[in-house]
Amino acid sequence: MAPQQHEPEPEATTAPPPAPAHAVGTRVRLAAALRYLKTADPMPMLRPPDLVDASEVGLVCEVRPRDQLAVRFRRGTFLVSAADLTAVDG
Repeated sequence: MAPQQHEPEPEATTAPPPAPAHAVGTRVRLAAALRYLKTADPMPMLRPPDLVDASEVGLVCEVRPRDQLAVRFRRGTFLVSAADLTAVDG
């Protein structure tokens, strides 16, 4: 009986994790009007969407689980999904 030869296993490539679309410090703008805003407080509250203008630029303050970002706008800091934001150049 011949000894079994094992093929070498391919090396596991460890690619760095993808960079987040909006990192802390990124300037962003709402991509579309939202139905409501959720504050980024320890006890979040729902607020009316007219607190943030469509053209207003905010700053990402914190990245939270489930693709949520805490964004500081002129009238407060709100939790917004990364899909609802676009990055601002400059």
